[in-house]
Amino acid sequence: MSLAEKFVKIPTTCLSDAMQGLNNLNPSIKPLDETMTVIGRAFPVKLPVGDNLLFLKAIRDAQPGDVLVVDVKGDAYRAIAGDFLLGMAQTLGIAGLVVDGAIRDVRGCKALNFPVFCKGTTVAACGKAGMGELNVPISCGGVSVCPGDLIVGDADGVVVIPQAIENEVLEKALERLKFDEQRVAQVAGNREEILRYLDKMLSK
Repeated sequence: MSLAEKFVKIPTTCLSDAMQGLNNLNPSIKPLDETMTVIGRAFPVKLPVGDNLLFLKAIRDAQPGDVLVVDVKGDAYRAIAGDFLLGMAQTLGIAGLVVDGAIRDVRGCKALNFPVFCKGTTVAACGKAGMGELNVPISCGGVSVCPGDLIVGDADGVVVIPQAIENEVLEKALERLKFDEQRVAQVAGNREEILRYLDKMLSK
């Protein structure tokens, strides 16, 4: 099992807690459908506002299992992609898309069941001037993203796990998950335990 696969069943909330909430993308970046999840290595894409030609090159150059993480400076007026481009990305094995911008062709994109995390949807297309950079450090949703960082997204949002601290984050997140599960099991349906827990927390 690869290191990335060990993160699959850990909620983003636990991963966030393991990093003191410092590597969460802005909460405006949401899954297109809340059932969508994504995990994979970041393939960062830096695009100018309103231009997505280099996004096509990113689809071609990214490796299967990569997550395209796109910096378009938060612009949500022009879509960087629709169902046609995302369908190609899916066919080539790309794990998903995270963008601080918008997509279009909403129904078609949802029908693909391809993980998309974005600020919203729009009707306007991008131009094709070809500016931008691929596989370089970027900022997306207020968080630094470097090539190869681990990207995890679910219904609650997206977190970035820098490669240098992956093992540490995994250990802490698993501990947090175990703690949460034990806490729920302890108080579930038990009035006395709930009151005891609340009294304990309020007395701190």
